[in-house]
Formats: sequence, structure tokens, C-alpha cells
Amino acid sequence: MANYVVGDIQGCYAGLLKLLKKAKFDPQKDKLWAVGDLIARGPDSLQTLLFLRSLGDAFDCVLGNHDLHFLAIYSGLKHSKKGDLLDALINSDEVDSLVQWLRFKPLALRINKHNLICHAGLYPNWSFKQAIKLSAEVCTELQGPNWQAMLQAMYGNEPRQWEDSLVGHERLRFIINAFTRMRFITGNRALEFDTKTSPKYASKSLRPWFSIENQALKKKHKVIFGHWATLMGNTQSKAFVGLDTGYVWGNQMTLYCIESEKKIQIEH
Repeated sequence: MANYVVGDIQGCYAGLLKLLKKAKFDPQKDKLWAVGDLIARGPDSLQTLLFLRSLGDAFDCVLGNHDLHFLAIYSGLKHSKKGDLLDALINSDEVDSLVQWLRFKPLALRINKHNLICHAGLYPNWSFKQAIKLSAEVCTELQGPNWQAMLQAMYGNEPRQWEDSLVGHERLRFIINAFTRMRFITGNRALEFDTKTSPKYASKSLRPWFSIENQALKKKHKVIFGHWATLMGNTQSKAFVGLDTGYVWGNQMTLYCIESEKKIQIEH
């Protein structure tokens, strides 16, 4: 048995199948994990979700910003943009059941005691245990009767700094933003959302979240994430495994094997 983690799929169904074939993925004995952004921007979000759901217990994932945005579009809270390429999914007879399936996915998952997956990353000084707890707070709302109110309230950039005392929608918004939108952090550990470039082109006042020491992480811990296409997986650290390598933009789709600690890639 092998555990494979795939980077941002973004509706690129054919590419996903090609990558799984290259890895010789067998759903009868292997498990596939995904770091979120399953859909949007690629040509076939509907078939991507149908396939992933069909894997049953051989698949699990966390939600990314595009996945949450789709839930907001479905709820009538936001409008789909032309570049989202979500019309086939939204107009499908399967959309209701797929929405219910996605609503029960978390923002952070532990594959085992050493490996945690989340879409954008792990906010500095959050431990694995705290990450799962904070993810569960959002899950409780997303699975509850007022889930659409939470989705409406998640949009916004404030607060930018974490405080344990945060409550209500401000608390949930920070948790969602940290897990699904984070790239750079300022000197006072505030989230910065405007800069999406590679770190080498960013202001010197900004630091990638993974470059800030996290004393809550243990020696063998690894954080596996996606979201940051311009990073191309280059974290310069074995403790942080970046898997968004920009397939939807014409680059590679990346799969990471937990057991071998090796990456498998296909070109677009």
C-alpha cells in the first residue's frame, strides 16, 4: 500500500488520470490524498469530482479556496467568473450530491502522525493538533444548518493576525484564510494577500509562511500543501512539501509518495 498526495488538480481530469497511471496508482490497495483546489480553471471540474468521489475510501482531501468559492457560487452568494469554467458542474444533475460530499471535507488532515496536508499551509506556531482542532471548528459550521451564512462571512482579509481570543465569523475567517489563501507573512506575523509571486521577486519585508520557525512542529513533521503555483514546489526544506506546480498554467502536475518521499510529475 502507498499513500499518494496530489497537488492542485483544478479540473484537469485528463492530467490527473495520466499522473495516476504513471504512478501505477491502484485504488484497491493505495490511497490518494489531495491538497485542495480540486476544481476551477481547468476544463473538466465535473468529471474530476465524479472520479474522485468514485474512489470511495481510497480518496480523501482538504478544501482549497476554489472549492469553497464553488460552494458559495452554488449557494447564490457569488457569481461564477468566465475563467472558472464551472458551468458544466453547476448545471449538472450531480451538483447537489457533489456539494454535500464537499461540505464534509476538512481544511487540514493528518495522513499519519508525521504528515499533515492543508491547501495553503500551516500558520506559524500552530501545531498539528491545533490545526486539526481549528479545521474542525470550520467543519462544524460547514456541515451545520447555517453553512451558507458562514460562506458569506468568509470573504475578507481581516483579521490578519491570529489571536486565540478571536470569536465568531472573524475567527472562522482567519482560519479559512490561513488554510486556503496564505502565502506571505509580514514581520508581525500578519497574513499578506496581495503578493503571489515567487519569493525571490517579493518585497524583503515579506517572508514565505514556511520560512518562519514554527516551534510547535516536531523533528519528523512534514506539512504538505499546494496553492502557490509560482513557488513551483521549491521550499528549500524537507519539512514543507509544496505540490502546486502549475499544471493548469501549462507546467507540471505533481504527486508525492509518503512512503518513498519522492515526487512523480507529468508535463502539461
